[in-house]
Amino acid sequence: MTIARVRPGRRMLASTLTAATLAIGALSIAACGGEESSRPSDGSVAGTPARVSGTALRVTDTIINATIDASGIAEPMQQAMLSTKLMGTVLAVTVHEGDRVRAGQEVVRIDARELAAKANQVAASIADAEAMQREAATNAARFRALYNDSAATRAQHDAAQTGLARAEAGLRAARAAASELDAVSSYASVRAPFAGVVTQRMADPGMFAAPGAPLVTVQDVSQLRLSATATAESVRSLARDEQLQVTIDGVAAVARIEGIVPANAGNLFTVNATVTNRDGKFRAGSAVVLQLPSGETHALLVPLSAIVRDGDLTGVIVRGPARDERRWVRLGATNGTNVDVTSGLRAGEEIVVPSATTTPPAKAPGA
Repeated sequence: MTIARVRPGRRMLASTLTAATLAIGALSIAACGGEESSRPSDGSVAGTPARVSGTALRVTDTIINATIDASGIAEPMQQAMLSTKLMGTVLAVTVHEGDRVRAGQEVVRIDARELAAKANQVAASIADAEAMQREAATNAARFRALYNDSAATRAQHDAAQTGLARAEAGLRAARAAASELDAVSSYASVRAPFAGVVTQRMADPGMFAAPGAPLVTVQDVSQLRLSATATAESVRSLARDEQLQVTIDGVAAVARIEGIVPANAGNLFTVNATVTNRDGKFRAGSAVVLQLPSGETHALLVPLSAIVRDGDLTGVIVRGPARDERRWVRLGATNGTNVDVTSGLRAGEEIVVPSATTTPPAKAPGA
């Protein structure tokens, strides 16, 4: 019997190599798939196996009042740009920008020597008018007595009375000129109309002050007016004196609605609300957000103290059957001491509010 050896062809060899390659690839994919499946499928970041020390609580679906954010700006309730009616040289400016002033405090003093000279002239005019009034009164009394005794004519009596009336009118005019001069002289001392903060200083000693030219600006920031624009539907349920949750430069506060007025464009309205700021915590010109009520909605509320942060990331510690996990979540609006979790967490899950000395779970290696 003859045994023939058959040498494999190139096509058979290529098929064998292809099958081996596929087998190796399948093993690699299986190994990678097993490693990937060991990670949580919900986007969480595994922590250390140890439990986190703190208070555990179960997340529930809560019905809350929904709000619409309306952006605006904070403005001072009172603001005054001080000027003068005089034309003269500025002698002194007693404040700088940022200084606090009290009501009636002098901030700018202007040279008023010309007014002092006019004051002497007015005083002399008053003295002359008073002398003429006394003389006219004496003359009128004399002719009244003579007329009653039929020793003077009616024309003489009437002329004496007319002279008295003119003298009294001249005296009133002189005194009015003195009052006017006093009023004008008061503009030589520019004073703060209310307590506040100096926000602009536009005058310096030696410069020439003209009537109406701004010298100093004062703001009263003890109370701020928050103004934001919203649609007609958003403001339909609002009323004067109603309270609103607001944020001023990211800081939460409570404001009171002052009024709602039509805006200058389209079907829009301006909501004006006031907030007390006696401690100066907020600054005029700050960006504000008014949270306007818009019905009810469902939310997952968790305490702000349960939020853990890593840079710009925010998360919570989720209690699992064997270990606690730090899971990244997306946050919504803040409601008092709680915050709405909009994604990354489900109702019924249990989270941990870490104690003050607790270190949050670390990221798993390679996560």
